[in-house]
Amino acid sequence: MKLAVKVVPGSSREGIAGWLGESLKVRVTAAPERGRANTATEAVVAEALGLSKDRVRVVSGHGSPRKILEISGLSESDARERLSKLAG
Repeated sequence: MKLAVKVVPGSSREGIAGWLGESLKVRVTAAPERGRANTATEAVVAEALGLSKDRVRVVSGHGSPRKILEISGLSESDARERLSKLAG
């Protein structure tokens, strides 16, 4: 499945911040340089979904705060349900 996210790099803490329409807002402490924020985003979303890090990858928006993640091993409805519980 593909998931649109809005990343906030350089945050004081990491985690799922909630939904912005159809996009998931994700906070990461990593700086937006040399792919660090992308890697951190993949890790935060994978952990939130209970998946290994290799199941989540940035496929679009590498240099932008708005990204598309590809998530494997989970249906779209299951992923959205798990993320909605975390996002409140």
